[in-house]
Amino acid sequence: MVLITSPYNVTKTLVCLQNRSRVSERKMSGAGTPDFFYREAQRLGYVARSAFKLLQIQKQHKLITQGSSVLDLGCAPGAWLQVACQSLGPLKNGGTVVGIDLKVCSSPALCISEQKVKVPPLYCDARVHTVCADVMKLPKNQVRALSPLHKGFSVVLSDMCPLVSGITTRDAALSAELGMQALDLAVGRAAATHLDVDDIRTDRQLNDSVCAADDNGILQPGGHLVIKLLESEDNKGGNMFMEQIRVDVMTVHFLLPFNCLPFCLAEFSRVCKPLFRKASWLRPKATRSSSREIYLICQGLRS
Repeated sequence: MVLITSPYNVTKTLVCLQNRSRVSERKMSGAGTPDFFYREAQRLGYVARSAFKLLQIQKQHKLITQGSSVLDLGCAPGAWLQVACQSLGPLKNGGTVVGIDLKVCSSPALCISEQKVKVPPLYCDARVHTVCADVMKLPKNQVRALSPLHKGFSVVLSDMCPLVSGITTRDAALSAELGMQALDLAVGRAAATHLDVDDIRTDRQLNDSVCAADDNGILQPGGHLVIKLLESEDNKGGNMFMEQIRVDVMTVHFLLPFNCLPFCLAEFSRVCKPLFRKASWLRPKATRSSSREIYLICQGLRS
């Protein structure tokens, strides 16, 4: 088994994998069939092929550096935990990685349970911790409390994905809901100021002090955010099907109309570009040909 222990080796290995993947590209197929990246993940000790997606993001954008505090939303099975910890460098350089996922939560009534997502033994060290929680119900103050000195995170990664139904428009809308939740966690009230909302309604009345405490996001100024979204085939063909999704932003529920994906992507871009120094889209090479996932990469949160 080959171990990758330094940023240099991470980059060198990724370049080699990309070159070798061109030879195997014609053999890559849909979900359920072992392909090049699946086999390489097994060979290198990653728990999932998705590790190569974050490796490419890290190689191109260098979001995670020595001493970074990283939050991984939707962390199971742990491939991004592995890459995030690798990217921190040696243990002596510090840093932390916190993963949150719902998959093994034994008590749905609790926002956070004592049961945790299993941390992969390879590439992860004492800096990696996991929590079992429903991100859609998790208050920002509880997430912030998981960060070093309760000061928030320097990098927020969201690889969350809904249970895919095969109805691409519906899947894209559900994915957008998860993406908006990740954005709200990261930047808080700032996201709402850039939303174009047709219908705003308050579902519940909360104490003003509680609302104020949750206004600010958990991403530190200058921090980076990665959000996975799903594309919709329906809109590519020009079928403007209207989806309405409920998005919980700063404790106020919004009913947002989305004209499938292009509107959704445009909306995410429009919200994020004023908030970050740079916002761009990436479809990693390790993405299956049958997958419609795409990543929004936001760098440098403005103060």
